[in-house]
Amino acid sequence: MAVTLTIPTKSTPFPFAALGIAASTGQADLVFDETATGTALVLNGSTITEEEEIVQALAKEGGLSEDSTKTPSFFTLAKSFRTIASHPELVAALDSLDNFLAFRTFLVGHSITAADWIVWGSLKGNIKILGLLKNNQHPHLLRWFNYIDTLKETQGALAEFAAAKANKARSNKTAAGFALGLQDAVDGQVVTRFPPEPSGYLHIGHTKAAILNQFFAKMYHGKLIIRFDDTNPTKERTEFEDTILEDLKLLDIHGDVITHTSDHFQTLYDLAVKLIKSGKAYADDTLQEQMRKERWDGIASAHRDDTVEDNLKRFDEMKAGTEEGLRWCLRAKMSVDDPNKALRDPVIYRCNTMAHHRTGDKWKVYPTYDFACPVVDSIEGVTHALRTNEYRDRNPQYQWMINALELRKVNIWDFSRLNFIYTLLSKRKLHQFVDQGLVRGWDDPRFPTVRGIRRRGMTVEALTQFMLSQGPSQSVVSMEWDAIWSTNKKIIDPISPRHWAILSKNSVPVTIKGGPASPEIKAVPKHKKNADLGEKKTVYSSSILVEQEDAQSFEDQEEVTLMDWGNAIVRSKTVDAAGIVTSIEMDLNLEGDFRKTKKKITWLSHSTSAPQESVTLLDYDYLITKKKLEETDNVADFITPVTEFREEAFADANINDLKKGDIIQFERKGYYVYDGVINGAKEFILIPDGRAASIASKAATPTPAATPAAAAAAAVAPVALATKMYVMEKIYGEDIKEDGATTMYKIDSVY
Repeated sequence: MAVTLTIPTKSTPFPFAALGIAASTGQADLVFDETATGTALVLNGSTITEEEEIVQALAKEGGLSEDSTKTPSFFTLAKSFRTIASHPELVAALDSLDNFLAFRTFLVGHSITAADWIVWGSLKGNIKILGLLKNNQHPHLLRWFNYIDTLKETQGALAEFAAAKANKARSNKTAAGFALGLQDAVDGQVVTRFPPEPSGYLHIGHTKAAILNQFFAKMYHGKLIIRFDDTNPTKERTEFEDTILEDLKLLDIHGDVITHTSDHFQTLYDLAVKLIKSGKAYADDTLQEQMRKERWDGIASAHRDDTVEDNLKRFDEMKAGTEEGLRWCLRAKMSVDDPNKALRDPVIYRCNTMAHHRTGDKWKVYPTYDFACPVVDSIEGVTHALRTNEYRDRNPQYQWMINALELRKVNIWDFSRLNFIYTLLSKRKLHQFVDQGLVRGWDDPRFPTVRGIRRRGMTVEALTQFMLSQGPSQSVVSMEWDAIWSTNKKIIDPISPRHWAILSKNSVPVTIKGGPASPEIKAVPKHKKNADLGEKKTVYSSSILVEQEDAQSFEDQEEVTLMDWGNAIVRSKTVDAAGIVTSIEMDLNLEGDFRKTKKKITWLSHSTSAPQESVTLLDYDYLITKKKLEETDNVADFITPVTEFREEAFADANINDLKKGDIIQFERKGYYVYDGVINGAKEFILIPDGRAASIASKAATPTPAATPAAAAAAAVAPVALATKMYVMEKIYGEDIKEDGATTMYKIDSVY
């Protein structure tokens, strides 16, 4: 029987280890299947689905050497790499592995084994680790990784995987984003709608729906309706409508018309009566828990076959909001035991005596979303209803309403819901952070609200490009933030003016011999590659400031480059008892070649006639420490202790020309958005750039070496000494005694 390894092309995390060892040993035929539910190895009539077991099985079939008791430790290490959240923890694990590989070609023995494949696969599938390896801080680990990564068999398998994805993309036209288009769309006649509930602020999950609806309306020269789904007076407020419209404006989304579901309450009520009269709806007073159980078990309600007259009478009681009416709800008579539980007689009307923010006390009964949405879509002329695929089971319900009421057909277009790691999108849970004072409001840069991410420096262009790049994807996954911030960086980098900032703590005064006798001001480009941004004024003087970290790195007589000025040679450095550099003297060497210096340093003039501006630089961490919270998780157990980081700095005076919301780059520090003057200080918020370090969780553990990942690595290399030498067991054991005379000369121990 042929041995086959089936791999889903969209598997997350992707089983690189299984792919690599299968190609290397040649023991299994590779099958890439987008519809497969998981990785599976069919071997000797049995099916193996766990990647670790697949790797071990293929290693055995391929005759790979497995003669070490340390192999299980590497499997534990590989598994831990998939769950590491903290940047220090990740670095600690990589450091230990790098030490272990200092004088080893492979992890176990003298040839490649399952241990090498499982660890390589774990690293290959972790974008943060790949980013750290590119920093060249782990040369031995990088050498080992590149060896496996560039094997002919590995490259062949990866190319086969890429080709499988590309062929699938071409066949279903998803590679070109939304080139697929809309079903039955007619240019000039397409109408889409974005229907937010006016009960809170828009978050990044809403942006995908909003952007897609506007995209298709413009693509087909049609119309976009902004409709407030205001069917629950308990949660909704007029002020939320205003904030949502402001949020949409921040996203550059503008509807052609603004409507409300409440505009159609009378029509909806009349259609509900029509359903009752046609025997397609009935009133029910079954208790909620019992109703839920009956629907689950496929048991008919005791009132399912009540007469039309009884149902109309009870619906009248509901409309009047009487004590009797409050006991009842209205259910659509679809099915008792349909396999799709969404079709098991859903509730379509319920009582609520609270005043509505638009209609006041006129109504005491309100339609559910499942009833109102298809009806209003049809009435308002919507041609294409864009919905996340979490509603897919309810799509037949949507069409049932249309058919039962003999309304105009509406096309449904599904797309996947957008989720991000370490991110809460639940309004209820976000409310907790606001109410407990853990954030400053709904526009806090740590929040996933439209206001929050825009305040942190996310551009409308990046949001739009990212959402459209997802294509008509149906995969519901928790995405890393790297891709969207990388997209944002590509947009802001060419148009961000360059400025300098020096951390004020322990900043070091430098005397420049050969510098100007009095401060000089020269105009230099704000962006060397974009002259359209204009020029800024730079002050040159014989006294400047540099950062402590740079000062610590200077060697005696080292030549460095002062950016936008020229080279200078370090002649002397004063250090206090605590090891802090307190002053430096340099000789200006403008004839020096900047291409030959290793260090290009930002600096600021330290002159009383040209004072620097004091600024605050802010960075943030995720609000929670767990990538994805489950429904049963208590949010309080996963709140990140410290999520805001402040550093005081000096900046060049050109920042005084900035307006709130302007984006700049402080060179050698990153991109920042100017947040305005807060409590008398100019504040700048760091914009993540998509690199591993900028999006990693900063929730550091107190002792990185004791973390599970580092512990696993330590179990592999238990030597406590600070050495990169490999461990070698004693040839003759521990307690060897001389037995017999010898003619060998004696030598004292070198230790």
